[in-house]
Amino acid sequence: MTRLERQSFLGANSENILRSATVGIVGAGGGGSHIVQQFAHMGVGGYVIADPDFIEDTNTNRLIGGTLDDVAVARPKVDIAARLIRGLQPDARIVLVPVNWQDAVEDFKQCDVIVGAVDSFKDRDELERFARRHLIPYVDIGMDVHAIGGAGHLVTGQVILSMPGEPCLRCCGLITDERLTQEAQRYGAAGSRPQVVWSNGVLASTAVAIVTQILTPWFKGPPAFVFLDYDGNKGSITLNKRMAMLNGCACAHHPMDETGDPLFDIRIQQFRPRSAARNAVDPTITKPWWQRAWDWLWG
Repeated sequence: MTRLERQSFLGANSENILRSATVGIVGAGGGGSHIVQQFAHMGVGGYVIADPDFIEDTNTNRLIGGTLDDVAVARPKVDIAARLIRGLQPDARIVLVPVNWQDAVEDFKQCDVIVGAVDSFKDRDELERFARRHLIPYVDIGMDVHAIGGAGHLVTGQVILSMPGEPCLRCCGLITDERLTQEAQRYGAAGSRPQVVWSNGVLASTAVAIVTQILTPWFKGPPAFVFLDYDGNKGSITLNKRMAMLNGCACAHHPMDETGDPLFDIRIQQFRPRSAARNAVDPTITKPWWQRAWDWLWG
């Protein structure tokens, strides 16, 4: 029996598919650390992980793999993620981005799917626009805590699969112009950045299941659009009411004619395996598309 034999129901070739896959994870804190751990256990072979932060004492209530020794040396969260992966996948292909994800777009272009476990609506909006531009499935997770009068607090969250052409985070009502200008109010009334390990785990596990169904589906048909609500007080995950209304509707916020690298030309591209593409030194390939456009216009 192989190490991954118990998940063989994912398909006869699922082990190779997962080993060959590259997942992007933006945010290696509470929710992101769960995602890293689960992908490593499942045998995913490639990772691009972005988080500019270092572990702090207040992270230890939820950051999977983080220790007090890590706090003492202010270890980068991405290093903790890499250590966790290496413990299960010694030969994993790992690209660590200890800065903002926007500074590593060329690495994220190589991903088969991107999962966002970020705090801000601005990051969500930019991540989704990037993923759609480059035809990459994007899964968003997030939680919030709201005061409910004298009855305590309500823990809520969402998991959304955003695919090119399908309803987006704006279609779902998660991203609005008002929210983008009122970031300070995004965490409800329970204080700054409320997070707990169990709700992060539920949301992360749900996201990992969606990604797995995309990569190596265990039942008929990969999902095209998913919008799930989490109620931490009831311990339930349900379909958001908007999902039925939006299912099958084209996204009006991200037209399909706005996807793809503006300078991509299939006539002059050469096939290169992803590992080779990442190590390439050809400046016309490694430069961002906007810089290549500038060079083309003014060169």
